[in-house]
Amino acid sequence: MKTAIVTDSTAYIPQNVRDQHHIHMIPLSVLFGNESYKEEVDITTGDFFEMLRDSDELPKTSQPSIGMLQELFEKLSLQYDAVVCIHLSSGISGTYQTATTAGEMAEGLEVHTFDSEISCMAQGFYVIEAAEMANNGATPDQILARLEEIKQSLQAYFMVDDLTNLHRGGRLSGAQAIVGSLLQVKPVLHFVDTKIVPFEKIRTRKKALKRVKGLFEEVASTGEPMKATIIHANREAEGQEILEELQEQYPHVEFVLSYFGPVIGTHLGEGAIGIGWYKK
Repeated sequence: MKTAIVTDSTAYIPQNVRDQHHIHMIPLSVLFGNESYKEEVDITTGDFFEMLRDSDELPKTSQPSIGMLQELFEKLSLQYDAVVCIHLSSGISGTYQTATTAGEMAEGLEVHTFDSEISCMAQGFYVIEAAEMANNGATPDQILARLEEIKQSLQAYFMVDDLTNLHRGGRLSGAQAIVGSLLQVKPVLHFVDTKIVPFEKIRTRKKALKRVKGLFEEVASTGEPMKATIIHANREAEGQEILEELQEQYPHVEFVLSYFGPVIGTHLGEGAIGIGWYKK
């Protein structure tokens, strides 16, 4: 059985890595006014953050249409017997449900959908491992079993530098945002039951970053082989610095630098930093 691996753009897997592992990607979009841009296709992350700074209104985000997914499945059915679709958390987007519905309508193709219950490169970890298995001849059931195994140890925590976007996007009340900004509160967030929720509210960026690193270090200090990612919102130099610092301390961990792209960056804002990991 030949199995294709599909994900969406919010995994933020670079094009060369997708090509290397034969990963198929369906994009989500950001909308500035009447203009719609498919992320990873029509707009770069750098251009997005420039447009965001110049925009009076927070852009909207939209999931792929069912037609786009049906078209992709039809194309894949010419070469593959099955598909494993790995999507961003169903608690923050309808993409997973849309893929499930499109999969039920697909002809000549066995479609399996997997809710990563997370996003960004933490989601990408599932995708890359699934692709490696598919390329080595693993069945969809074997792949899905491994993804469930990864889910047991996969975690991610991220710090939001500016509360403005969370407020503008309806995630915080005006009063919370104003008080939080005055007190320099930097919320540390994580995913619980598919939703983004506050983990801790911490005063100052420095302390919030230290807390996120500390949460990673609690797990990394056990010495077990792990994969980890440093994720940044238009702060590449800072992300690289954190990666190098942790890499030196934890040589048994395989690190990769990644980023919050347009769709996730719309809600977190510029300057957000996160760390995600799982045990190999």
